[in-house]
Amino acid sequence: MKPLSADSELEFEQLFKEHFKSLYAYAFTILKNESIAEETVQNVFYKIWEKKVPDNIQTSLKAYLYKAVYHESLNHLKHQKIKARYQVHVMQQTNNHNDQGASRKILVKELEEKLRDAMNALPQQCRTIFQMSRFDGLKYQEIANQLGISVKTVENQMGKALKQLRVKLIDYLPIFMLAFFYI
Repeated sequence: MKPLSADSELEFEQLFKEHFKSLYAYAFTILKNESIAEETVQNVFYKIWEKKVPDNIQTSLKAYLYKAVYHESLNHLKHQKIKARYQVHVMQQTNNHNDQGASRKILVKELEEKLRDAMNALPQQCRTIFQMSRFDGLKYQEIANQLGISVKTVENQMGKALKQLRVKLIDYLPIFMLAFFYI
């Protein structure tokens, strides 16, 4: 069959009817999927319709169509491989992120537990002043006013609390630093 003329719908339709089934079967042997094989052959015919068949075909039209289906099929397979690699990459990134998130949660729970134990070991007034300062965000003057004590007493009790906590939590200082900067 000769190349299509510029406005020849009848020639195109004849070409399609004559070669579709065999090209579909060929594409199916490569792709192993009926709908993708059909879509691949349709893409080849669409490209022919859009561009028409080049005038300088070196082989027969039938050979040209088979070669076009072959390359279209390979392009599809390459694209599927790229998509699969990308999905694996995304899954690995998600798993790494989830693993890091789980590790951080465990670390935070452990740190909270150690801090709670260390704070419970503080004398009552010392613990109350520390909690008001660090957790409630109150200034020394506000703590002194609420507890009816001097600012100097608040300063002394805070120094005592920090010293005792530092001693009890010295082994966990590196973990505290990691948690503070990365969580």
